[in-house]
Amino acid sequence: QVQLIESGGGLVQAGGSLRLSCVASGRTSSWYNMGWFRQAPGKEREFVAAISRSGGTTYYADSVKGRFTISRDNAKSTVYLQMNSLKPEDTAVYYCAADKSYSLGLSIGKYDYWGQGTQVTVSS
Repeated sequence: QVQLIESGGGLVQAGGSLRLSCVASGRTSSWYNMGWFRQAPGKEREFVAAISRSGGTTYYADSVKGRFTISRDNAKSTVYLQMNSLKPEDTAVYYCAADKSYSLGLSIGKYDYWGQGTQVTVSS
């Protein structure tokens, strides 16, 4: 079992940057592939980025590729999402998730544990 707590959300103008953090407690975070997802009002939750246990493999949604960077520090049990060149359409609640399977994936159903989310609002 692992508990996930996100932080770093807030209000930012278009073109600005934010860095989200997700701290994992409980079982060692390096046991899990980690992902970031987001859910905008009235929309389904969608994949944003994922990173393998070692950090050697990353995946991104096309909508954030080149603007967002996922990384992890296993010594600190923390996963980060650096978000640059933010757009109003990036406005959403951002969730951190942990996947205990061996293959890195993009599907919401693969992820076993979820944080409570952090709000990101990008003004135009």
